[in-house]
This record gives sequence, C-alpha cells and structure tokens, in this order.
Amino acid sequence: QVQLVESGGGLVQPGGSLRLSCAASGFECRLNTMYWYRQAPGKRRELVASIRSGGSTNYADSVKGRFTISRDDAKNTVYLQMNSLKPEDTAVYYCNVQLYRDFWGQGTQVTVSS
Repeated sequence: QVQLVESGGGLVQPGGSLRLSCAASGFECRLNTMYWYRQAPGKRRELVASIRSGGSTNYADSVKGRFTISRDDAKNTVYLQMNSLKPEDTAVYYCNVQLYRDFWGQGTQVTVSS
C-alpha cells in the first residue's frame, strides 16, 4: 500500500528555516522521481522541487538558492530544507510520486509570519 506522510511544518518568522519530511511506504523513493508541491490559499498547486532516481534535482525559480530537496534511501524519506523563508512561502506543502497513478500525502502547513 502506497503511503506518503509529510511532517515538519509550522509557524516560522521571515528569514527562518524549516525542514519538511516525506516518509514513504509501499514503494522505493530511490527508484522514482519524488516531488514537493505547495498550495497557498486561493492559488493553484505549484511544483516546488523534484529529485530524480539518479539524484539530480530541479527547483522552481522562486525557491532556487533557498530550498534543497534531498533523499535518505535507508529511511525511504524525502526532505525539503527551506531556508531564508519569506511570507510568500506560506502554503500547504505536499509530497508526490507518480506511479501507476498520482499519490499525494496529506500535506503539512507552513506559515511564515512575524
């Protein structure tokens, strides 16, 4: 049974950092491209970062240089390290994998506010 469970969200001040985790089960992250998306209130869900099976990464222009996606194969977990957070990073963050269909986690709320 495929499952994605995000954690690590919270309230942080502008300029702060958070690390999100996506614990996967039912498949191996290392064999698939893993994605982080986010959705802010009233906006469409947008792709934030991805990591391919070979380890190459891609980022949305809005987060380049601030966010880092990584993977721990032993833990079957994908991470999103978020630094220099801005109020516009406020959103629900979702982990995603595309197997025989799209699978999504439940999301974790990130709020950047003073």
